[in-house]
Formats: sequence, C-alpha cells, structure tokens
Amino acid sequence: MDLLSGHLGTHLKELRQRLIVSFAVVMVFSGIAYYFSEPIARYFMAPLFSAHPALTKLVYTNLTEAFVTYIKVALLVGVICSFPVLVYETWMFVAPGLHGPEKWLAGKVVFWGTGLFVGGILFSYFAVLPRMLHFLMSFAGPGLKPMPKLDGYLTFVARLALSFGLAFEIPFLMVAAAKVGLVSRSYFVENRKFAYLGILIFSFLLTVGDPFATVLLTAPLIGLYESGVLVMRLFLRDS
Repeated sequence: MDLLSGHLGTHLKELRQRLIVSFAVVMVFSGIAYYFSEPIARYFMAPLFSAHPALTKLVYTNLTEAFVTYIKVALLVGVICSFPVLVYETWMFVAPGLHGPEKWLAGKVVFWGTGLFVGGILFSYFAVLPRMLHFLMSFAGPGLKPMPKLDGYLTFVARLALSFGLAFEIPFLMVAAAKVGLVSRSYFVENRKFAYLGILIFSFLLTVGDPFATVLLTAPLIGLYESGVLVMRLFLRDS
C-alpha cells in the first residue's frame, strides 16, 4: 500500500509540474500576444470587412468590452502558439510507461497531431470563414444594416478556429486508439455509417448549431476520417 501510495504521489507530483509548465507557457505567449492584440484583432476583422466593404468598424457597447475582448484574443493566440508544448508535456507524462519503439512512433504521431491542429485553424480562417461571412453578410440591405459587435465577432472567429483545430485531430485520435489496442482498423471500417452520423452531430455541436458552418465542417471531417482509415491500413497492418 505504501509503495502504491508513493508511486501515485510521484505521478501526481509530475502531473502538477507539467501542468504548471503548460500554464506558464500559455501565459507567456498570451502576454506577448496581448502586446500585439490590436493588430491581431484587426487581422481577424479583415475577412469581415472584405465580405462587406461598406463595413469599416465594429462597435462595442460596454465600457470593458474592448479590454476583455483583447484578453480573449491574447489567450486564444497563446493557446495556439503553446499547443506544441502542451502536446509535448502530455506526451512526456505518458512516455515513461512506453517502450523505446513505441516512444519513437508516438513522437511522430504527436508531431502530426500538432500539424493537424494548426491545419484545422488555417483551414477555418482561409477557407471557411470568408465563405461564411459572405453568406451571412448577404442579408444586409436597405432594410437591414449590419452592426457587428467586437466581442461577438471575435468570439465567433475564435470558436470557429478552435472547433476546426480540435476536429482535425480525428485521424490522430483514430491512429492512437488503434495503436494502443483500444479498437482495430476494421472497427472504423465496419462502423463507417455510424461515424458519419457522429461527425455530423459533432460538427453541429462544435459550431453551436450554425447549419452553414456545420456543412463546411462535416465535409472535411469525413475526409479526415477516411484518411485515418487509410493511414492505419498503411502503417498498422496488424490492426
């Protein structure tokens, strides 16, 4: 019992240390991002102004809204910039329980997991967001004048970016689950139709019920699901 308690205590201590490191890194990157929060916010606003050229400014109706919104933007950028470190710290917490070859393979998976996360964010900003904004701003007319709020718009952009970033982790999670033996590749093939339904529901929840965003998220996620099956076929032949 004492040995078990000591072992658990060591793991909890290591977990606490890695959480502190992760939190510190996020805070450092967020602090740097806050210094540049205004130009970063303008960069996020650019697709909106491009979708509706008559709109040149956003509004805020609460005295603290701009300040709080810039903090949110800084935290978002801080989490994105810290993501490789967060994955690394998570991996290093798990790695001691794995053997040498497994460590090497998982290290590659972590690398690709980070790449997928960043790829999802870039896809959301450059491919999805402009199309969504053009559609949503098309309702403006003689009887409707758009007056987007600063906090509402930037929260919308942040939610979209994180949704796509996390959703693009699907192949990473599929390969990881197959590698550790939780499921086999045939499981994903045989339950493809249920997976598609799950992806649709998952996309609907991530986009908070926005039907247009749901469709734009569902299509690439299905492609990513199939790519996960393909990767397992190529590299996990024994699954």
